[in-house]
Amino acid sequence: MIRPLEERDWPAVRAIIDEVAAEGETYAMPVPADDAEARAFWMHHGDTGAVAVAEVDGVVVGAANMGPNRPAQGSHIGTASFLVAAAARGHGVGRSLGQHVVTWHRDRGFRGIQFNAVVETNEPAVRLWRSLGFEVVGTVPGAFRAQVSR
Repeated sequence: MIRPLEERDWPAVRAIIDEVAAEGETYAMPVPADDAEARAFWMHHGDTGAVAVAEVDGVVVGAANMGPNRPAQGSHIGTASFLVAAAARGHGVGRSLGQHVVTWHRDRGFRGIQFNAVVETNEPAVRLWRSLGFEVVGTVPGAFRAQVSR
């Protein structure tokens, strides 16, 4: 089930943020130092956007934030970010969140959606976005420094 984030969901979302950040494979970010830093990273759209969670059997297993990509003259193009807990990957959670985000933007009159950075080695994400009608318009070699060792 995809639904709006409720405050009671935050501990689960925070745990997924920490997990994904620690993996160092999809977001250029350190593991958040504290709750305020995690909230600033994930809730950055404020009143102009929304945050949704993916829930399976009552457990939050993913989240997406969405809203305008830029203010003012860029506000007609949306953007979004996604997190899926490692244990839930490969089971359609990302696809459900992606479809939700596309519908959310379409229903609000956005003219397109732009993802500013999808790490090209994140092949499941690249395949997902292509299957949902997105196209890669460019790559920046070396822009993401993947972790060398764990």
